[in-house]
Amino acid sequence: MQTSAQRVEPITGSPFLQRVFYGVIALALFTAALVTAGHYFGHTISLGGHTEDTTPHEIVIGNSVLELPANAIRFRAQRRDGVAQRVDLYLHWPDMQGYQPTFIKDFNGAGETKTLLFLTFEPRATSRDMSGRYGPIYSTLTDGPGIKGPSGLTIQNFLTTSGFVSEQLVTSSQSKNRELFVARCLDEETSKANLASCQRDIFIGEDLQLTYRFPREFLANWQELDQKVLSFAQGHLKTPK
Repeated sequence: MQTSAQRVEPITGSPFLQRVFYGVIALALFTAALVTAGHYFGHTISLGGHTEDTTPHEIVIGNSVLELPANAIRFRAQRRDGVAQRVDLYLHWPDMQGYQPTFIKDFNGAGETKTLLFLTFEPRATSRDMSGRYGPIYSTLTDGPGIKGPSGLTIQNFLTTSGFVSEQLVTSSQSKNRELFVARCLDEETSKANLASCQRDIFIGEDLQLTYRFPREFLANWQELDQKVLSFAQGHLKTPK
């Protein structure tokens, strides 16, 4: 005759308890897998589309060839070799470097100050760059002589009929030794909530147009800004300048 202790089945003997037991085991294994995956993929997910990879890509636009590091190319789909209609970059100011973990807050737009430049290389769409368009176009669309801006710049409002809503024209003084600096900027109030409220375009190489956008706060350093952007572009252009 079996005692009550002998009649008690092992925990795995009951079908119900077996299901519970194996369910707990499966849950534990699944949790362990998530933890492992989190360690492996967590860093990649935290980049939010950025990359630390500095592998250079040769990108052909028109008759021009650019060699650009992956971490400076803004969009994942453009980080490849070959022919493209355009390529978009983002660079950290003032070092002109692409994404690095040190700058993650800046690249996510959460930094204490605005530090990003946005560059777009594409085929030339006009016969003149922004400086060349000042005389025949922009100068006819402004309202009055303007006001004094930072570092010798002049800020003019556009006519209400010009189509440039909440924008102002920013120009340097005429100089024999330097091309006229011309940029369009959102007005001061609108610029406060914008990471890059000014834009300027210049011609690069044989047939490229480079449009770069920057914070209005950078106008105080416009000469250094323009020179660094030009040097960056020429330094990554493989075709004759």
